[in-house]
Amino acid sequence: MKNKAKRIFNKRIFWDVDFDKIDYDAKANFVIERVFERGDVDDIRNCRRYYGDEKISEALLHAKFLPETRMYLASTVINRPLKDFRYYTLRQLNPGLFPY
Repeated sequence: MKNKAKRIFNKRIFWDVDFDKIDYDAKANFVIERVFERGDVDDIRNCRRYYGDEKISEALLHAKFLPETRMYLASTVINRPLKDFRYYTLRQLNPGLFPY
């Protein structure tokens, strides 16, 4: 097992949890989703280095929520079409109110 540094992400991403107690391996999906939802370019690069593209792809494709702009970013980063994302499909099935 590689020796991985504990503080590889910006603390502002995890404002609502105890940052020092985050287990990056046990809560990988949570961390990946949060980094892609709230992180900047450096955070996303660190995430890719830490987890690898395969783990990131798996987590993002099965995420229950990603903001629309971040879904486009994730699609580009992992090189997968939007229709492959769980959240995109759920969003299509539950459209919002008609804007009039």
